[in-house]
Amino acid sequence: MQLHWTSLLVLAYQSCGVVYGDLSTSPLYVYKGTFSGSLHRFLGEEAVVFGVFSVVFWTLTLIPLLKYVFIVLSADDNGEGGTFALYSLLVRHAKFSLMPNQQAADEELSAYYRPGYAATEDTPILRALRSFLERHRKSRTCLLLTVLFGASLVIGDGVLTPAMSVLSSFSGLRVHSSALTHGEVVILSCIVLVCLFTLQHWGTRRVAFLFAPVVVLWLLLLAALGVYNIVVWNPRILRALSPYYVVSFFQRTGKEGWISLGGVLLSMTGTEAMYADLGHFTAASIRVAFVGLIYPCLVLQYMGQAAFLSKSPDCNIHFIFFESIPRPIFWPVLVIATLAAIVGSQAVISATFSIVRQCTALGCFPRVKIVHTSNRIHGQIYSPEINWILMLVCLGVTVGFRDTDLIGNAYGMACAGVMVVTTLLMALVMVFVWQQGFLMAAMFLLAFGSVEFVYLSAALMKVPQGGWLPLALSLVVVAVMYIWHYGTRRRHMFDVQNKVSLKWLHALGPSLGIVRVPGIGLIYSELATGVPAIFSHFVTNLPAFHQVLVFVCVKAVPIPHVRCYERHLIGRIGPREFRMYRCVVRHGYKDVPGDDNDFENDLVVRIAEFVHMEAAEQAAAGDAARNSDEELSALVEAKHAGVAYIMGHSYIKARKSSSLIKKLAIDVAYTFLRKNCRGPAVALNIPHISLIEVGMIYYV
Repeated sequence: MQLHWTSLLVLAYQSCGVVYGDLSTSPLYVYKGTFSGSLHRFLGEEAVVFGVFSVVFWTLTLIPLLKYVFIVLSADDNGEGGTFALYSLLVRHAKFSLMPNQQAADEELSAYYRPGYAATEDTPILRALRSFLERHRKSRTCLLLTVLFGASLVIGDGVLTPAMSVLSSFSGLRVHSSALTHGEVVILSCIVLVCLFTLQHWGTRRVAFLFAPVVVLWLLLLAALGVYNIVVWNPRILRALSPYYVVSFFQRTGKEGWISLGGVLLSMTGTEAMYADLGHFTAASIRVAFVGLIYPCLVLQYMGQAAFLSKSPDCNIHFIFFESIPRPIFWPVLVIATLAAIVGSQAVISATFSIVRQCTALGCFPRVKIVHTSNRIHGQIYSPEINWILMLVCLGVTVGFRDTDLIGNAYGMACAGVMVVTTLLMALVMVFVWQQGFLMAAMFLLAFGSVEFVYLSAALMKVPQGGWLPLALSLVVVAVMYIWHYGTRRRHMFDVQNKVSLKWLHALGPSLGIVRVPGIGLIYSELATGVPAIFSHFVTNLPAFHQVLVFVCVKAVPIPHVRCYERHLIGRIGPREFRMYRCVVRHGYKDVPGDDNDFENDLVVRIAEFVHMEAAEQAAAGDAARNSDEELSALVEAKHAGVAYIMGHSYIKARKSSSLIKKLAIDVAYTFLRKNCRGPAVALNIPHISLIEVGMIYYV
């Protein structure tokens, strides 16, 4: 759908506050991080300073502009972006998914979300690669772990961005206030961070109208300061736009120049947000904002700082941005810089909530509370558990490192890791989704992967100086995600192996061998087909059951959203007189299970529609109509009698013959996560007064 140019400009303006808050604050610390190491001894050489700017300029041009704006933004999943969007595209075009309860009916949903690329015949190499990935579980596991690793690095940004941005902005107070110590700056930053995380439960809706004006004002100020420094200090900096200065820079600095790329890498922090936040805007609006405002303003600012630095080799490199500001406007710029840092931090924290929600929806993260902070905008959510964990870790990083150099090393590592993951997944998308062939994918990998690998290698050199932090955080998060996903899969396999046969069910007869009492019983299970073992457990231990039984399976499908009229799949279990149905409730990775406010009425309506449709398809119209009327009357009567929610309270244990690693994963890690996350009844918003839980032990 083509937007009118006025609507496009409005969206582009709004995207500045949400998408580019993090990227726009990078000038606060890029040159500081670049020259803080051994490269500091080259500060007096104009050619080296020009070379650093040239590297920054071509980095911004190659990665954010060419790769993300012109290529990656085109790989949207029905308007959604991010790591899970790429994974979703892949699993819909090849059988790469490890989700255990997928059905053929889900392909109808997937077909609606398939982009309209012309299908081409698979080449022998492509067929061999597809077959290899589909047959070997380990290859699909590696793909999932890659996606989870990328998601965990984005979650880590929710810790590092606030610490880096706020601490960098407040460090400017020491430029013209010698009485303020570094410890006092750290304390002040911590106070602001506590306020920032404490106010998250209000959501961004109440203050979001300030985001875009703050960031746009900040960017225009960056551009104006850049032009001023270019004109006043060194107009010859314009020559550094030539790639010749990149070559001469590495020839002059050698290994020290390569290590300094860890600081240049900070100029790209927040680039992934362009793709991750695609669902809130459009690709066209994000492109217009970057090309028309973000890119030129950042280039002018970096150019201006380099011009100032080339003529001021004795300046304090730790405060290079603030020292390049003319004294009369220093305090207004400091205030705006602080506001921009807060806006950028807010946007990253909100994005972290969205990533966690997507992980939870796909069964890769323990269930946490999700609160919608806006009635109008579906994507604005808040998770209290994640918020307080982020705050504690962020404060620990700020107080523990106390230095933006160390935090910057960690920040750069996270940025490089996310970009490499995106490049790898994009290459697979180009092969399996876009069907562009191996040559195009190889060219993409060579062009961008080689550049990002160089930056990643430079970031790895700083692992001992803070770069270990995002790796450690990611390993912890990936371990939590994979153990949860593994435990969920094993539980499902147990249900599949122990499900009740229809032959046994038919032998019970219409009464199921017990008393049928008025009402509807909703039996929750993870099985999309078959009768779960928990049902036989209920029949064995309970003397009565409801006159209408519905087996409910709530599951995720690899698409962003499931339309309301396609959310429920209704079927029948056993003969008509059994009054037993199946309802599969499908959610996309952007939907929130349990968010249906009127689930009971919707379910009854869907069952009634199914009964009508079934009756219409039967040959004996008269008998079918009479039978369907009786069935509908029984359904309405049962609804008025009340609805009970029946769930198994499961205890997961590894078998005695299992390996030690499996016992640790299931009996220790997974059990701990299940005990400390929200139960399925809470996550699905089931009323406690209507809930019946029966304990079961799962040996996996």
